[in-house]
Amino acid sequence: MLDLNVPVRFFIGTNTPGGFVGFLEDFYDARDSWRAYLLKGSTGIDKTALLSRINESMTEHGQEVQAIICANDPDSLDGLIFPDIRVCILNADLPHSIEPKCYGAVEQIVNFSAYMNTTKLYKRTPEIIESAYAYKNLIEKCQRFLKAAASLLADSWRIANECTDETKIRRNASRIAVREFSINGSRKGHEKRRFLSAITPDGEIIFHETIQHLCSRIYSIEDEHRASARLLINELRMRALDSGLDVLSCYCPLFPHDMPEHLLIPSIGLGFITSNTWHKADYPVYRRIHAARFTDAERLRMRRQLLSFNRRAARELVNEAVSIAAKAKTSMDQIRQIYARHTDHQGASLLTDWVISELKELSPGVGEKQSND
Repeated sequence: MLDLNVPVRFFIGTNTPGGFVGFLEDFYDARDSWRAYLLKGSTGIDKTALLSRINESMTEHGQEVQAIICANDPDSLDGLIFPDIRVCILNADLPHSIEPKCYGAVEQIVNFSAYMNTTKLYKRTPEIIESAYAYKNLIEKCQRFLKAAASLLADSWRIANECTDETKIRRNASRIAVREFSINGSRKGHEKRRFLSAITPDGEIIFHETIQHLCSRIYSIEDEHRASARLLINELRMRALDSGLDVLSCYCPLFPHDMPEHLLIPSIGLGFITSNTWHKADYPVYRRIHAARFTDAERLRMRRQLLSFNRRAARELVNEAVSIAAKAKTSMDQIRQIYARHTDHQGASLLTDWVISELKELSPGVGEKQSND
């Protein structure tokens, strides 16, 4: 795992049963005065080292930083977010390609491709293509295993959902909302989507430290099959938005287009998370809500053999997907090494210096912030 002193981390996107998914448009909002620096260019340029330099410089400058991590290589940075000055820096190359919508006014391209020696790279074309095809085939194979695992877990969810009392869940959500959400009738809340977890070459990773840093009070919904947690968190999401609260809706890599798996409301320090054997919240939380209170336990018990099989088989499939993702990373590393040999790293470093100077112009320093306060 990347050694970076940044407590708030998200993934830029993740491999899913249907291919790569990233909520890229949610990282910055032009209508809310955000700006974005989009990094384009060679994989051989060590963007992690360059972004780490930017992080260090801006942290010393007094800025809060959030890190965006690469799911295909958790030791790599894919971006940084500076929420206080509403600026983000994102790796905008495939598979998370981003193109400017308001070039110059909102987005600024940072073009590292100018520092590639294309003449020498041309001579390495056969090697690059071979590794690129190997990577593509392995990622597609990984996604097929994820699809099979998701099918089994969806079957378990359907079984549990048939045994779930949705009326009880809505009543519980209403009570929590009355207790926790003060209503701001002047506006509807804004939602940003994120991935807190991903299935990576290093296994399944979830950034529990992000939850704990943003939320001083955490409701943990203990639910092995996601039926109750899914409905309860989505109800709370809608009620929070109706109350004028801004939320971070965090989705499951296996079900990225379903209801959110976790809900974070940083403005009031409140979080609602799903906890089960896939990502156990084994740290102190404000309150634990057990799915059993909404479930017909006897009906569910009658299907326990199938549920147990689905869980074991899905685990094996995900483990195989992790193994394949690790092989894919090896292929990408081979491409990266070729590009790294034929890249002007000094020139890339100078371009990074320019980005840092741009950010500091947009950002008051530590002393200036204190004097303004």
